[in-house]
Amino acid sequence: MSPRREAVFLPLALLTVALFGGLEPGRAAPFTAPPLFALVLAVMLFAALVRSGALAPERLVHDSRTSLANANGAVVMLALFGASTQVVNLLTPRSGLPLVAVNAFLFVLLLNTLVAAPDRVRLLRSLMVICGSAFVLKFVILAGLSDPEGGRTKRVLVALFDAATLGTIAQDPLTDIAGYLAFFTIVLYLVAVAALPRATYALAVTPRLNAQLTQSLPPEGGSHR
Repeated sequence: MSPRREAVFLPLALLTVALFGGLEPGRAAPFTAPPLFALVLAVMLFAALVRSGALAPERLVHDSRTSLANANGAVVMLALFGASTQVVNLLTPRSGLPLVAVNAFLFVLLLNTLVAAPDRVRLLRSLMVICGSAFVLKFVILAGLSDPEGGRTKRVLVALFDAATLGTIAQDPLTDIAGYLAFFTIVLYLVAVAALPRATYALAVTPRLNAQLTQSLPPEGGSHR
């Protein structure tokens, strides 16, 4: 990993995500602190990144590095945790049945990810799908349902559900800029996660396994008995 990426891009990108993830334009209190359960989910997401090899903490903080480099690495990891917390907070609905359902879904999904221990590529793909699905749910479906002017999305949902059900899933109206700000924040977070220093043990093991497999194969033209 280049020094510029570690010292400039990652801290700035992750701190920007941590800032924008808590913004809610149009409200009396524009910055929302994450709830306690968002911290729990962020810890699970951080552990999943380490377990999959998408993040190698030893490449950020290690005895072989200088004190300044270790301090910068610690800032990156703290910023990553803060950004993960605010992304969870950003994608989670604020109240009602959607809040409970999304929190339960994310908890079960991250728990399953920790048990399954996918590799880096699969984890990044899963993270993209999770963020995209949660974004569509909150900022397209639920935002359309809560639109006071009654857009096309609201008319479709009203036709599908009765009034009692709509009352349990309706959220406070969101401003138009909230969706664009959330989209930018999520994309920046995914780019920053993909740019994290990854574990190198997988890269070292793969050539060794390929060499062992090559030695175990019979030579070309040889006979099998």
